[in-house]
Amino acid sequence: MSLVSVIIPYYRKKQYISRTLKSVINQSYKKLEIIIIYDDDNKEELKFLKQITLKDRRIKILVNKKNLGVGLSRNKGIKKSRGEYIAFLDADDFWLKDKIKNQISFMKRKEITFSHTSYSIVDSQNMIISKRNAKNFLRLNDLIKSCDIGLSTVMIKKNHLKTNKFPNLKTKEDFVLWLKLLSKNVKIYGIDKNLVQWNKTKNSLSSSLIQKLLDGFKVYNYYMKFNFLKSFYYLFLLSLNYLKK
Repeated sequence: MSLVSVIIPYYRKKQYISRTLKSVINQSYKKLEIIIIYDDDNKEELKFLKQITLKDRRIKILVNKKNLGVGLSRNKGIKKSRGEYIAFLDADDFWLKDKIKNQISFMKRKEITFSHTSYSIVDSQNMIISKRNAKNFLRLNDLIKSCDIGLSTVMIKKNHLKTNKFPNLKTKEDFVLWLKLLSKNVKIYGIDKNLVQWNKTKNSLSSSLIQKLLDGFKVYNYYMKFNFLKSFYYLFLLSLNYLKK
Protein backbone atom coordinates (compact mmCIF):
# COMPACT_ATOMS: atom_id res chain seq x y z
CA MET A 1 0.00 0.00 0.00
CA SER A 2 1.47 3.34 -1.08
CA LEU A 3 1.84 6.26 1.31
CA VAL A 4 -0.13 9.36 0.29
CA SER A 5 0.99 12.74 1.66
CA VAL A 6 -1.84 15.24 2.13
CA ILE A 7 -0.69 18.88 1.88
CA ILE A 8 -2.87 21.53 3.58
CA PRO A 9 -1.78 25.19 3.77
CA TYR A 10 -3.47 26.98 6.68
CA TYR A 11 -4.27 30.69 6.96
CA ARG A 12 -7.12 31.82 9.23
CA LYS A 13 -9.56 28.99 8.50
CA LYS A 14 -10.52 28.22 12.09
CA GLN A 15 -14.22 27.81 11.35
CA TYR A 16 -13.56 25.21 8.64
CA ILE A 17 -10.43 23.28 9.54
CA SER A 18 -12.00 20.78 11.98
CA ARG A 19 -14.42 19.56 9.31
CA THR A 20 -11.69 19.54 6.66
CA LEU A 21 -9.34 17.46 8.81
CA LYS A 22 -12.15 15.10 9.81
CA SER A 23 -12.75 14.39 6.12
CA VAL A 24 -9.10 13.37 5.77
CA ILE A 25 -8.82 11.40 9.00
CA ASN A 26 -11.98 9.43 8.13
CA GLN A 27 -10.77 8.40 4.68
CA SER A 28 -11.30 4.71 3.96
CA TYR A 29 -7.71 4.67 2.67
CA LYS A 30 -5.64 4.87 5.84
CA LYS A 31 -1.99 5.02 4.77
CA LEU A 32 -1.72 8.79 4.89
CA GLU A 33 0.53 11.45 6.30
CA ILE A 34 -1.15 14.81 6.80
CA ILE A 35 1.04 17.90 6.60
CA ILE A 36 -0.44 21.24 7.62
CA ILE A 37 1.61 24.34 6.86
CA TYR A 38 0.69 27.15 9.25
CA ASP A 39 1.17 30.28 7.12
CA ASP A 40 0.18 33.17 9.36
CA ASP A 41 2.45 35.72 11.08
CA ASN A 42 -0.22 35.91 13.77
CA LYS A 43 0.11 32.74 15.86
CA GLU A 44 -3.22 33.08 17.69
CA GLU A 45 -4.81 30.09 15.93
CA LEU A 46 -1.74 27.85 16.24
CA LYS A 47 -2.68 26.61 19.73
CA PHE A 48 -6.18 25.72 18.52
CA LEU A 49 -4.75 23.91 15.51
CA LYS A 50 -2.35 21.90 17.67
CA GLN A 51 -5.18 20.87 19.99
CA ILE A 52 -7.46 19.55 17.27
CA THR A 53 -4.62 17.64 15.59
CA LEU A 54 -3.58 15.72 18.71
CA LYS A 55 -6.22 13.11 17.86
CA ASP A 56 -4.23 11.62 14.99
CA ARG A 57 -0.50 10.82 14.97
CA ARG A 58 -0.42 11.02 11.17
CA ILE A 59 -0.71 14.83 11.38
CA LYS A 60 2.35 17.06 11.30
CA ILE A 61 2.28 20.86 11.57
CA LEU A 62 4.96 22.99 9.90
CA VAL A 63 5.07 26.61 11.04
CA ASN A 64 6.30 29.24 8.61
CA LYS A 65 8.48 31.96 10.12
CA LYS A 66 6.67 34.46 7.93
CA ASN A 67 3.67 34.42 5.61
CA LEU A 68 4.71 32.74 2.34
CA GLY A 69 1.40 32.25 0.55
CA VAL A 70 -0.27 29.01 -0.49
CA GLY A 71 2.05 28.12 -3.36
CA LEU A 72 5.33 28.37 -1.46
CA SER A 73 3.72 26.75 1.58
CA ARG A 74 2.71 23.76 -0.53
CA ASN A 75 6.27 23.54 -1.87
CA LYS A 76 7.53 23.40 1.72
CA GLY A 77 5.05 20.65 2.58
CA ILE A 78 6.01 18.65 -0.51
CA LYS A 79 9.70 18.91 0.41
CA LYS A 80 9.01 17.52 3.90
CA SER A 81 6.68 14.77 2.66
CA ARG A 82 7.53 11.06 2.49
CA GLY A 83 4.69 9.81 0.31
CA GLU A 84 4.88 8.31 -3.15
CA TYR A 85 1.77 10.31 -4.00
CA ILE A 86 0.83 13.88 -3.09
CA ALA A 87 -2.77 14.98 -2.57
CA PHE A 88 -3.67 18.65 -2.14
CA LEU A 89 -6.46 20.03 0.02
CA ASP A 90 -7.42 23.60 0.89
CA ALA A 91 -8.16 24.19 4.57
CA ASP A 92 -11.84 24.94 3.94
CA ASP A 93 -12.65 22.15 1.48
CA PHE A 94 -13.95 18.66 2.21
CA TRP A 95 -13.28 15.16 0.90
CA LEU A 96 -15.84 12.38 0.62
CA LYS A 97 -14.90 9.21 2.48
CA ASP A 98 -13.62 7.15 -0.47
CA LYS A 99 -11.82 9.99 -2.28
CA ILE A 100 -8.28 8.70 -1.84
CA LYS A 101 -9.25 5.05 -2.20
CA ASN A 102 -11.01 5.62 -5.53
CA GLN A 103 -8.32 7.92 -6.86
CA ILE A 104 -5.26 5.84 -6.06
CA SER A 105 -7.00 2.70 -7.34
CA PHE A 106 -7.79 4.49 -10.62
CA MET A 107 -4.23 5.77 -11.00
CA LYS A 108 -2.58 2.43 -10.34
CA ARG A 109 -5.00 0.53 -12.55
CA LYS A 110 -4.50 2.96 -15.45
CA GLU A 111 -0.78 3.45 -14.70
CA ILE A 112 -1.09 7.22 -14.66
CA THR A 113 0.73 9.81 -12.55
CA PHE A 114 -1.65 12.80 -12.33
CA SER A 115 -5.39 12.75 -11.75
CA HIS A 116 -8.18 15.04 -10.61
CA THR A 117 -11.84 14.41 -9.84
CA SER A 118 -15.24 16.00 -10.26
CA TYR A 119 -16.42 18.13 -7.36
CA SER A 120 -19.41 20.02 -6.03
CA ILE A 121 -19.49 23.66 -4.98
CA VAL A 122 -21.27 24.36 -1.68
CA ASP A 123 -22.46 27.57 -0.02
CA SER A 124 -22.21 28.70 3.61
CA GLN A 125 -25.15 26.43 4.49
CA ASN A 126 -23.36 23.44 2.94
CA MET A 127 -25.91 23.30 0.16
CA ILE A 128 -24.70 22.20 -3.28
CA ILE A 129 -25.06 25.11 -5.72
CA SER A 130 -23.04 23.81 -8.67
CA LYS A 131 -20.89 20.93 -9.92
CA ARG A 132 -17.76 20.62 -12.01
CA ASN A 133 -17.09 17.49 -14.04
CA ALA A 134 -13.52 16.26 -14.42
CA LYS A 135 -12.10 15.52 -17.85
CA ASN A 136 -8.78 14.59 -19.41
CA PHE A 137 -6.14 17.18 -20.29
CA LEU A 138 -3.55 15.51 -22.48
CA ARG A 139 -2.02 18.54 -24.20
CA LEU A 140 -1.20 22.09 -23.17
CA ASN A 141 -3.87 23.52 -25.47
CA ASP A 142 -6.55 21.43 -23.70
CA LEU A 143 -6.20 23.50 -20.52
CA ILE A 144 -4.67 26.82 -21.48
CA LYS A 145 -7.96 28.70 -21.97
CA SER A 146 -9.56 27.71 -18.66
CA CYS A 147 -8.29 26.31 -15.37
CA ASP A 148 -10.77 23.45 -15.02
CA ILE A 149 -8.95 21.48 -12.32
CA GLY A 150 -10.02 21.73 -8.69
CA LEU A 151 -6.87 21.98 -6.56
CA SER A 152 -8.42 19.97 -3.72
CA THR A 153 -9.18 17.11 -6.13
CA VAL A 154 -5.62 16.63 -7.38
CA MET A 155 -3.38 13.63 -6.70
CA ILE A 156 0.04 13.40 -8.33
CA LYS A 157 3.14 11.26 -8.15
CA LYS A 158 5.71 13.08 -6.04
CA ASN A 159 8.49 12.55 -8.56
CA HIS A 160 6.81 15.16 -10.82
CA LEU A 161 7.21 17.78 -8.08
CA LYS A 162 10.93 17.44 -7.44
CA THR A 163 11.80 20.07 -10.04
CA ASN A 164 8.33 21.48 -10.81
CA LYS A 165 7.13 23.86 -8.10
CA PHE A 166 4.23 26.16 -7.36
CA PRO A 167 5.17 29.76 -8.24
CA ASN A 168 4.95 32.69 -5.85
CA LEU A 169 1.54 33.98 -6.96
CA LYS A 170 -1.39 35.00 -4.78
CA THR A 171 -3.87 33.19 -7.07
CA LYS A 172 -3.56 30.96 -10.17
CA GLU A 173 -0.42 29.35 -8.73
CA ASP A 174 -1.90 25.90 -9.35
CA PHE A 175 -2.81 26.80 -12.95
CA VAL A 176 0.83 27.67 -13.67
CA LEU A 177 2.02 24.32 -12.31
CA TRP A 178 -0.53 22.29 -14.28
CA LEU A 179 0.44 24.11 -17.51
CA LYS A 180 4.12 23.56 -16.81
CA LEU A 181 3.57 19.83 -16.32
CA LEU A 182 1.48 19.56 -19.50
CA SER A 183 4.24 21.35 -21.40
CA LYS A 184 6.56 18.56 -20.22
CA ASN A 185 4.17 15.92 -21.57
CA VAL A 186 2.70 14.94 -18.18
CA LYS A 187 -0.86 13.90 -18.97
CA ILE A 188 -3.72 14.78 -16.62
CA TYR A 189 -6.64 12.35 -16.31
CA GLY A 190 -10.07 13.14 -14.92
CA ILE A 191 -12.17 10.87 -12.71
CA ASP A 192 -15.80 11.78 -13.28
CA LYS A 193 -16.89 11.01 -9.72
CA ASN A 194 -17.91 13.71 -7.28
CA LEU A 195 -15.40 13.11 -4.47
CA VAL A 196 -14.80 16.65 -3.16
CA GLN A 197 -16.81 19.60 -1.89
CA TRP A 198 -15.38 23.05 -2.63
CA ASN A 199 -16.39 25.89 -0.33
CA LYS A 200 -17.78 28.83 -2.31
CA THR A 201 -17.81 31.21 0.67
CA LYS A 202 -14.04 31.57 0.76
CA ASN A 203 -12.95 34.80 2.41
CA SER A 204 -9.61 34.78 0.68
CA LEU A 205 -7.55 36.14 -2.19
CA SER A 206 -9.08 33.54 -4.49
CA SER A 207 -12.34 35.53 -4.37
CA SER A 208 -10.69 38.81 -5.48
CA LEU A 209 -11.53 39.56 -9.12
CA ILE A 210 -8.78 42.15 -9.55
CA GLN A 211 -6.15 39.83 -8.09
CA LYS A 212 -7.31 37.02 -10.38
CA LEU A 213 -7.00 39.25 -13.42
CA LEU A 214 -3.51 40.43 -12.47
CA ASP A 215 -2.30 36.92 -11.77
CA GLY A 216 -4.07 35.56 -14.86
CA PHE A 217 -2.08 37.97 -17.00
CA LYS A 218 1.14 36.86 -15.28
CA VAL A 219 0.32 33.24 -16.08
CA TYR A 220 0.50 33.96 -19.79
CA ASN A 221 2.93 36.87 -20.01
CA TYR A 222 5.55 35.89 -17.42
CA TYR A 223 5.27 32.13 -17.01
CA MET A 224 4.15 31.09 -20.49
CA LYS A 225 6.32 33.78 -22.15
CA PHE A 226 3.50 35.04 -24.39
CA ASN A 227 3.76 38.59 -25.73
CA PHE A 228 1.46 41.32 -24.41
CA LEU A 229 -1.31 40.95 -27.00
CA LYS A 230 -1.33 37.15 -26.86
CA SER A 231 -1.36 37.27 -23.06
CA PHE A 232 -4.29 39.69 -23.08
CA TYR A 233 -6.15 37.50 -25.59
CA TYR A 234 -5.80 34.39 -23.43
CA LEU A 235 -6.70 36.36 -20.31
CA PHE A 236 -9.91 37.40 -22.08
CA LEU A 237 -10.67 33.75 -22.90
CA LEU A 238 -9.87 32.69 -19.34
CA SER A 239 -12.20 35.35 -17.95
CA LEU A 240 -14.93 34.47 -20.43
CA ASN A 241 -14.78 30.79 -19.53
CA TYR A 242 -14.87 31.70 -15.84
CA LEU A 243 -18.06 33.71 -16.37
CA LYS A 244 -19.64 30.82 -18.30
CA LYS A 245 -19.20 28.60 -15.25
